[in-house]
Amino acid sequence: MTKLQQNQIWRQGERYIRIVQLERMTVDYKLMQNLTIKEGSHHHATKKEFCRLLKGATLLSPAEVKSMAAAIPPDSESPVAMPQASEAESL
Repeated sequence: MTKLQQNQIWRQGERYIRIVQLERMTVDYKLMQNLTIKEGSHHHATKKEFCRLLKGATLLSPAEVKSMAAAIPPDSESPVAMPQASEAESL
């Protein structure tokens, strides 16, 4: 039996479930389609409902999560912060 912990990531088919906040009786979690983009929807459930949701899901180890994130290059269209000129350069 696996113990639930905050920030665990579970894979269930084509989607990923990350535990955002774990309390005594409730779980806040995020459903994501892609681990690298980290976009998804937030949900709230009792621990009992959440455990039923995880039925058939696979817990990903931190090493698996890192390797999956490294295998997919970051989105090339993401905005890049432009360096700001310091006050000394503007004088």
